[in-house]
Amino acid sequence: MGEAAGYIVCFEDGLTIYFAGDTDVSGDMRLIREHYEPDIAFLPIGDRFTMGPKGAALAAKMLGVRQVVPMHYGTLPELTGKVEVFRELAKSNAVDVSKLKPGETST
Repeated sequence: MGEAAGYIVCFEDGLTIYFAGDTDVSGDMRLIREHYEPDIAFLPIGDRFTMGPKGAALAAKMLGVRQVVPMHYGTLPELTGKVEVFRELAKSNAVDVSKLKPGETST
């Protein structure tokens, strides 16, 4: 199945995003915050094979992001993480949670 990996994208206008892929929360997220200062994080919340809502809330705090786009949830019965639970857990971090539908964009 391969190794889980995330990546950083730095745009010319200064916007920096962190795409966590299929990872779980890790201490490296503090280093990502310190080195790249991401604005937006795409974090899995499925709670199976990846982090769940609780881990994603911690990851958002460690990353210091202003906005999170939750991903990898709700597509299979095994993926029990819910956006509403993540939003509640992340609200103390003053994080904007953007629940997007397939093909939808956010500004």
